[in-house]
Amino acid sequence: MEKELFDFIKNNSALSSGEIFIRLEHSYSYSTLKRMLTKLLESNHVITEGKGKGTKYLVSPAYELLEEIDVEQYFSKEQDERIINNNFNFSLIPEVLRNAHLFTKREEQELEAFQLKFKTNIASLSATAYGKEMERLAIDLSWKSSQIEGNTYSLLETERLLKEQETAQGKPKDDAIMLLNHKEAINFIIAHPEYVVPLTVRPIEDIHSILTKELNVDGNIRQRRVGITGTNYKPLDNEHQIREAFENMCMLVNVKENIFEKSLLVLALLSYIQAFNDGNKRTARIISNALLIAHQYCPISFRTVDSVEYKKAMLIFYELNNISAFKRIFIEQFKFSVNTYF
Repeated sequence: MEKELFDFIKNNSALSSGEIFIRLEHSYSYSTLKRMLTKLLESNHVITEGKGKGTKYLVSPAYELLEEIDVEQYFSKEQDERIINNNFNFSLIPEVLRNAHLFTKREEQELEAFQLKFKTNIASLSATAYGKEMERLAIDLSWKSSQIEGNTYSLLETERLLKEQETAQGKPKDDAIMLLNHKEAINFIIAHPEYVVPLTVRPIEDIHSILTKELNVDGNIRQRRVGITGTNYKPLDNEHQIREAFENMCMLVNVKENIFEKSLLVLALLSYIQAFNDGNKRTARIISNALLIAHQYCPISFRTVDSVEYKKAMLIFYELNNISAFKRIFIEQFKFSVNTYF
């Protein structure tokens, strides 16, 4: 019954309890309706605006943030057919995300169980063995993060490049530079885990500079409009608003207590804000890992993630501000890293 009521509110937003009662043609007693509304409020599916008899019921922004999305069905519609949030959502960071819990209790327990497994496993490793595992993860992360951005090196070619400085024949020079920059950035955060705690704009800019070195990418906050392939979402194009969004993101991450939330928020929001002309998603993956490493959590290589599925999950966050598909990828890849490297 509560699902039916929720679906009704979703399709008929901003109605009072009395209006809902009348529109539903007395399907429930008024007292039953009020109890159901109370449960929907407690579950954060619904919020209210106004007071007294003027109280209206609306779908909670947190529900829209976390509602399960059928990715295949969503992308069955072409780019221009999808109904989306075209512009940057100014309330997303300071209001919606600040008041939302991204993970359910069950998800938190599952992630913490894998984190405990990670801590137990590394406790039995020598410093040398631990270093080798981190090196292997760093190579995989450098490869996959670059591949998502169109890099043509295979994993074996990446390993030769990063271990032996041997470039692959017939590959663009910039592909090798991108991979070497990734490895340098990862080495930096491993050597200086405290650098991102608390998180501020400056260390993000520094990591971005390492990742884009010698790639002809402007290292400053973006000052012009940028388009994103595959979506009609338009990021901010005002430098001052971009920096403010950047700073709001850092404040949000710093007030969150859950380490997984910190990491996931950076992963999604650095890409959403698009603060730089290029290299935003690469920077997001490294800073996300930097936060995990800084709090002694297992880093994520993303090695088995499908690049297309990753991009689709990101586009859903851009267009609907819904993080469910991206969260699934995050959980799967964290579990993979714990099971694979340590």
